[in-house]
Amino acid sequence: MSTSLYGRVVQINVNPRGGVPKYAVPSAEIMLNGVLGDKQRDHRYHGGVERAVSLYALERIEALRAEGHPIGPGTTGENLTLAGIDWARLKIGDHLLIGEWVELELTGFAVPCSTISDSFRNGEFKRMAEKLHPGWSRFYARVRAEGIVRTDDRVIVNS
Repeated sequence: MSTSLYGRVVQINVNPRGGVPKYAVPSAEIMLNGVLGDKQRDHRYHGGVERAVSLYALERIEALRAEGHPIGPGTTGENLTLAGIDWARLKIGDHLLIGEWVELELTGFAVPCSTISDSFRNGEFKRMAEKLHPGWSRFYARVRAEGIVRTDDRVIVNS
């Protein structure tokens, strides 16, 4: 049985030099190999077809801030910051329909590394580790349908 969840795109983030932080842009073209205008520094762990887009929840960012971490949208490398989705209910294999055309499929959890330690009090970047804190990780996604994503686009989650 399929269920749907609704949310929206709060921020689109890229870094043309690679790495973090990623910076807000009003729109971006989502392509099979990733977000146009965004680069990754280490292709062993980031990017490629199975990890073309990284996603995170604004609600998780706000909760981490409430814990005292200096995190913000884009500071941990997500391409799309989303709001209004029950993040803990998402699972690998779910499809996200964004705006009019873009379709993503969740492929895995983004394992945190020390490059994002500035976003965490005392460098506690493992606060985002799925194995240690289930439901708090960023997701990676493959692109099923390319297109333009804009801030405030609607997101529909089909599981």
